[in-house]
Amino acid sequence: MNRHSRFPDVRLPRRERGTMLIIALIVLVAMTLAGIATMRSVDTTVLTAGNIAVRQSSVNAADQGLQAGYLMLVTNAPNPAANVINEGMGLSMIGYYSSAPITEPKWSDPNVWKTTGNPRPPAQLNAGAPDAAGNVVSYFVERLCLVPNCKPGDTCGAQVNACGSTVSQASLNREGGDNFRAQDALFTSVPYVHYRITARAAGPRNSVAIVQILAR
Repeated sequence: MNRHSRFPDVRLPRRERGTMLIIALIVLVAMTLAGIATMRSVDTTVLTAGNIAVRQSSVNAADQGLQAGYLMLVTNAPNPAANVINEGMGLSMIGYYSSAPITEPKWSDPNVWKTTGNPRPPAQLNAGAPDAAGNVVSYFVERLCLVPNCKPGDTCGAQVNACGSTVSQASLNREGGDNFRAQDALFTSVPYVHYRITARAAGPRNSVAIVQILAR
């Protein structure tokens, strides 16, 4: 009787086709790209935050120019030796003008803020030296009238000097007056003349901030 010997079925290992290697490379590339994108996002965020900080610094510096312009007014308005009716250039008040052009200057134009070769130069804080944050602050103070060196409402050079103005609150309310007397005038005090104060701060990274207020 013949016996048939049965040998175990031995299977040869299948050849590796490199599938896992390809998948690993794809994952590695994806992670690398994600890392690069994250780094660029962080850099952009830091840059944006820095620009915002510089911009805010320029705005704060320009506010100092507004305060300097207002101080010029309140200091010289009651001073007969430096009457704000007259042009400031003749009173050593550089940056003050007793009239304003009908068309408002283009404040974003750098030529408006030049201190040399400019018929209407601005005043500057710290004599034009940058502050601690690197901002150079300039400012204008303009009386909103048509005619320079002329009182509001007067006629100078055959032209009536019209000025932007508002009446005082006391005039509107007629405080201190007898409302039952027909001869009392509606307006009992001289209107306040308006002044336009414009300031500019030029800082590092070409940051420029321009702010403006009306004062009376």
